[in-house]
Amino acid sequence: MRPAHSAPINVQWGHDNRSCGLRIPTSSTQNTRIENRLPGADANPYIAMAATLAAGFLGLRDKIEPLPLITSNAYLEERTLPRNLDAALKQMIACEPILELLGETFIRAFYEIKMNELEAYDEVISSWERDHLLLKA
Repeated sequence: MRPAHSAPINVQWGHDNRSCGLRIPTSSTQNTRIENRLPGADANPYIAMAATLAAGFLGLRDKIEPLPLITSNAYLEERTLPRNLDAALKQMIACEPILELLGETFIRAFYEIKMNELEAYDEVISSWERDHLLLKA
């Protein structure tokens, strides 16, 4: 997730603003909706929806005030989303309200599965590493 590459880097929200993680597209009142642009195309849609609903529920339950409306480029705001899977998993496992709401058993199982995937990924030499590091060393 990189600034100016059509993926949000923070949880800002705005009207018809594609730089925000939460976007309210221009539409008629009866067709108003909120786009959650935070999950990637590779996300499990069921888990992404459960996490979205859980976050909304926690916001309502705990009366969390939303950040101010962004009318400019949200990429100019501070990055609040983790830069990689490892950092995201560490934030998730440390989030007590999510552990409580989605269940510690599920969260810990998800964490272990994703950490195993990350360890397997870290064992692979990427094409970039091969082209830019291995062949030039």
